[in-house]
Amino acid sequence: MMTDGFNDIIHVPARLRVCSILAEVAEIEFGVIRDSLALSDSALSKHLRVLENAGYIALRKGIVDTRTRTWVNLTKAGRAAFRAHVRALRSLAASADIPDFTE
Repeated sequence: MMTDGFNDIIHVPARLRVCSILAEVAEIEFGVIRDSLALSDSALSKHLRVLENAGYIALRKGIVDTRTRTWVNLTKAGRAAFRAHVRALRSLAASADIPDFTE
């Protein structure tokens, strides 16, 4: 799952984007994430379930205007895993020797 900070759970594009949103806030409402990423409720729910099962996020439910809302936040473990993954990606990108064939 994880080698030198690279995290297969977080690396999935939708989950990586979810974590990047969550890293910027203390907590955010499910609908804001859904709309920001243009995902369906079911697709976002599946990704959140994977992150929650890994211990990377926590969900909190509450009532707003008689409707149930769900708020999401990165756990301490989730923040650490996300930071390590970003470091691993930066290291990987920095070590890549990509020839420039456009010249």
